[in-house]
Order: sequence, then structure tokens, then C-alpha cells
Amino acid sequence: MSQKELPRKFQFVSQKHPEIAKAVEELGKAAKQAGPIEGKNAQLIQLAAAASIRSEGAVHSHTRRARDAGANREEIHHAILLLTSTIGFPTVVAALSWVDDVLDQD
Repeated sequence: MSQKELPRKFQFVSQKHPEIAKAVEELGKAAKQAGPIEGKNAQLIQLAAAASIRSEGAVHSHTRRARDAGANREEIHHAILLLTSTIGFPTVVAALSWVDDVLDQD
């Protein structure tokens, strides 16, 4: 993901506090390298977590990352739909609308 595609608020915080942004980035890399889950599956898991905490910005970001890692619309939607019994239908519907904000731009 290019710097231009990153959310403006993330860019602002990264510019104001580069040491924090670098530490967060390194933490993410370390977590990904800690186990066997890679690429598309890792992004779908992170997308589901973002939906679970009702973070619209993170859902947008992880939708882009999942798509860029090879996930298609059906896989991305299914990752969210699988959460219905855990996070509730209204939250799933909200997350799907955030997912579609990104996917419908393509």
C-alpha cells in the first residue's frame, strides 16, 4: 500500500510521531512472522478483528490489504458474514457496508 493510499489521520500521526508509527509497523511484521498464517488468510483474520471492534477505518484498510493479497469480494464478504453469531447481525451489516465502501471503488 502506497503512502498516498493510507488514511490521512494515519499519515498525520506517522509524520508527527514517526517512532511510534515505526514501532507499530515492526510489531505487525513480528506478529506475521511468528506463525504459519500468511497473506490472504492473515488479512482476512485482521479484517474480521477490525469488524469485531467496529473500526470503520481499520475495516477499510484491511479490506484493501485483503484484496491486494488476493481475496475476492465473496471471500471478503464471507469473512465478515462468519462473524454474525459472534458480533451480531447489525455489526456485520455495518462492517459489510464499510467493506463495500472500498470494493465498490474498484
